Amino acid sequence: MPNPTQTDKISKGQGFIAALDQSGGSTPKALRLYGIEEDAYGSETEMFDLIHAMRARIIKSPAFTGEKVVGAILFEQTMDREIDGTPTGQYLWEECGVVPFLKVDKGLADAENGVKLMKPMPGLDAVLERAVAKGMFGTKMRSVVDAADPVGIKAIVDQQFEVGKQILGHGLVPIIEPEVTISIADKAEAEEILKAEILAQLDALPEGEVVMLKLTLPTVANTYKALVDHPKVLKVVALSGGYSRDEANAKLAENTGIIASFSRALTEGLSDKQSDAEFDATLGTAVDSIHAASVAG
Repeated sequence: MPNPTQTDKISKGQGFIAALDQSGGSTPKALRLYGIEEDAYGSETEMFDLIHAMRARIIKSPAFTGEKVVGAILFEQTMDREIDGTPTGQYLWEECGVVPFLKVDKGLADAENGVKLMKPMPGLDAVLERAVAKGMFGTKMRSVVDAADPVGIKAIVDQQFEVGKQILGHGLVPIIEPEVTISIADKAEAEEILKAEILAQLDALPEGEVVMLKLTLPTVANTYKALVDHPKVLKVVALSGGYSRDEANAKLAENTGIIASFSRALTEGLSDKQSDAEFDATLGTAVDSIHAASVAG
């Protein structure tokens, strides 16, 4: 069963969840934004060494503490690595007071009915067993809504909850993430369909089971209030989805009871070339602004 102290920390949610889970496909972009070009590494191993060094620098920064960061989502390789000789998840909780989560999806399938479902995850049970052994509290998995298509959105929510039940079976809390693309013309309509499908799945969950939801900041403020208030939802968190940090923070503050789970908006402005003092100050500004928006709603 999930650690009750960690459950309490997430449910009270006086802060935000840092998304530090870029994987193979998105790592070169994350490193480029951090000031490390692709010619700086010659292999995938070197690339993952560099992204781990970046994440370790963030996690070890005095700006990154459980006072304002309540959780962090990790990529599988980050979970398997160490910070100062301590497994990353253990370091996060014991040194920072930050609850660790693991990204478990294997990427997106081809588009169909206006959505991109998750690719199959045949080895998921083994990954979940390792996650439990490594002290993870929960997991995260992402699929994408690109149109207000009722058939596609039902399929995406059905798949998320089907896998979510498998995750619950291991005593982990799943973060269900059906991201709505921010640039689509029928975004508000898609969000209403998505809300209805999620509510139907929540109502069918067995008594005592809880999930988390990670959703794109809605076009209409408080669209997801019924999800925030639902007894089967431990916490609703928002992804920045391509909005700048200032835009994302402004939208977040309009939504009651939702906290941030930002990745690019958190690391905006950080650079490998910065001194520790500059790095910590830049990260501190980001953490303070995202925290303020998270607790404003």
